[in-house]
Amino acid sequence: MRANRIEIAGKCGHNLASRTAIPRTTLQQYCMTTLTFEDFPIGRFGSFGPHHVSREDILAFASEFDPQPMHLDDEAARQSMLKGLSGSGWHLCSIMMRMLCDGFITRTASLGSPGVDEVRWLAPMRPGDDLTLDVDVVEARVSKSRPETGIVTFKSTARNAAGQALCEMTSPIIVGRRASAEGAR
Repeated sequence: MRANRIEIAGKCGHNLASRTAIPRTTLQQYCMTTLTFEDFPIGRFGSFGPHHVSREDILAFASEFDPQPMHLDDEAARQSMLKGLSGSGWHLCSIMMRMLCDGFITRTASLGSPGVDEVRWLAPMRPGDDLTLDVDVVEARVSKSRPETGIVTFKSTARNAAGQALCEMTSPIIVGRRASAEGAR
């Protein structure tokens, strides 16, 4: 299940979809504006989701990419330190990336990323979890070597429906600055 609610600070206003009388089609057109470096002030950027994780999703990902017993076999999983079937941490990171793309990255003047600074798996992702993703901007600076771009560092936290943090990821992306993006049109 893909995110259908919009809760983005900045151009779309925090939780604008549920707090205003703007028709959803107008809101979607408004929110299709390309986000640039200047649209990412430090602080809470938004929350995205929910994204439902099924048992079948966990088994399919693990079968293909992380075939460890705690991701594939109920009995082996019960005997592991995770005490039950859990999704791969890499599966969770993949879901987080999808939520970031669906949420805002695909409409951002993103030029890519130099990598991921940190990933921490805090608790297991379980079959039936409904995930949300809280995204904060922790740093935003203009590039010294390429002043037409900026580097925005995000801290993303995936949570289950109970609000338990499952994963934290800190990652920078290189983003075009507004004057550069407008000049390219």
